[in-house]
Amino acid sequence: MNFLLSLRRVSLGVCSAFVLANLSVQAQSQMPQPPEIAARAYLLLDVTSNQILAEKDIDLPVEPASLTKLMTAYLVFDALRANKLNLQQKLPVSYRAWKMPGSRMFIDPKMQVPVEDLIKGMIVQSGNDATVALSEGVAGNVERFVQMMNEQTKVLGMKSTGYKNPEGLTEAGHTTTARDLSVLATRLMHDFPDYVAYYAIKKYRYEGTPAANDNNRNLLLFRDPTFDGLKTGHTDAAGYCLIATAKREFPNLGVNNTPGVRRLLSVVLGAASENTRANESQKLLNWGYTAFDAVKLFDANQPVATPNVWKGKDNQLKIGRPDAIVVAVPTGSAAKVKTHIERPDPLVAPFVQGQRIASLKISIDDKPVAEVPLVALASVEQAGVFGRAWDAIRLWIK
Repeated sequence: MNFLLSLRRVSLGVCSAFVLANLSVQAQSQMPQPPEIAARAYLLLDVTSNQILAEKDIDLPVEPASLTKLMTAYLVFDALRANKLNLQQKLPVSYRAWKMPGSRMFIDPKMQVPVEDLIKGMIVQSGNDATVALSEGVAGNVERFVQMMNEQTKVLGMKSTGYKNPEGLTEAGHTTTARDLSVLATRLMHDFPDYVAYYAIKKYRYEGTPAANDNNRNLLLFRDPTFDGLKTGHTDAAGYCLIATAKREFPNLGVNNTPGVRRLLSVVLGAASENTRANESQKLLNWGYTAFDAVKLFDANQPVATPNVWKGKDNQLKIGRPDAIVVAVPTGSAAKVKTHIERPDPLVAPFVQGQRIASLKISIDDKPVAEVPLVALASVEQAGVFGRAWDAIRLWIK
């Protein structure tokens, strides 16, 4: 098993909040060991702290099967946000969509189907017909939509993914990795929170289609109410795959006596059966919640430090994060967490809100755990000519 014993910040493409920080060999020996997972490749991500907790072969090229539909959904949700589509809009069902093999919603060319129903058909029933109808609705044709999918991989930083179709049927060159899938799934939830609820729907069918085709294939939705997604996939070549996610409340992560939510996400690829992919995903997620504590170090927009500034209209600069700074550490080790800040000195204005200023280094027993970039929480404008000249003299003396 190639388990990553270090905790690492995983890249989230263009909105990546953190940088990677590996533990030393000595520290690695102190990390919790994950359970045996019966899968070709897997990854466990603490979404709240943005750390990989466990992995096996996460850069191995694999077929994504219907996990492909996460990218299709990303582009559909983006079209909804841009008002290029609306949920009530009815789309035609082409002959190509109607004749799609594999899992289906069972729509046909006589129908005009609302976008929202097609989304449910794609997500809950994993319908290849619904997926093609949505692709054609967004881009005009499937070929242009696939081009858009591949363009989006570059935007998200999915460096090892190539798409050949929107539904995930086996095709040469249609591959991805567990790492890229975790990036896609995390960005989907982050960028389109209003649509994530579709992935928790247990049963759905379109009026006039077979009643026996209404079950979501994600068995975890029926086992534990904390599981709320995300997507299954299966082909003979890919095996049984599942990206699963759960959110659970933790008092220490909240504010004003309201519990906060900790979300974990697992990617399990190439399992032997539908039950196996569900069991192994559940095992991995439950292990993550018990083997690691989430420690909130600073609230959102709380200054981590307020260093002095030179040549600015203000004498100090507040630095921190627009979101809470949370770190996952082995259970029981929270009291050992230490932090220190690395930043340039002197800090010379101007500074723009959101500009990266420093790094917060997090360690346990002097072993690095994570590194978090700190940004300016407010802008500091450059001082006038006299103020700049005075500070220039002070800096020279200093």
